[in-house]
Amino acid sequence: MEGLVIRELVIHEDRRGWLGEIIRQDESEIRPVMSYISMTRPGLVRGPHEHREQTDYFCLIGRFRLYLWDNRKASTTYLQKKTVDTGETPTIAIIPPGIVHAYKNIGDTDALVINLPDRLYRGWGRTGDVDEIRHEDDPSSRFRVDE
Repeated sequence: MEGLVIRELVIHEDRRGWLGEIIRQDESEIRPVMSYISMTRPGLVRGPHEHREQTDYFCLIGRFRLYLWDNRKASTTYLQKKTVDTGETPTIAIIPPGIVHAYKNIGDTDALVINLPDRLYRGWGRTGDVDEIRHEDDPSSRFRVDE
């Protein structure tokens, strides 16, 4: 899918545990302006939704199924659908504006997502509009998560 990046983190382990670099300026053009963490319980889904301007930079920690649909009319992959399962290794997903996305925790334990988007939620001082088109509550939406 044009502009979509999905890759496992390189994990550095020792006797204390592990470390993974989520983002590096020399490896990504994305410039995060905020970050947040969310927890998703087993079997539950977040989304689908898309952003008009925001790029999401997810670090998924746990077992997830990503659902992706390209909704960008000018894209060479317009209307392409992709489903990706993550494994035990934390995974990065960089999702450009216009790609509808959802994720489901397919593991047996709570799982985490850290997002480092390149736009502030509701803009400076949380006074702007939300840059989001939500599809999960729209029965006429063609973007549905196959459970």
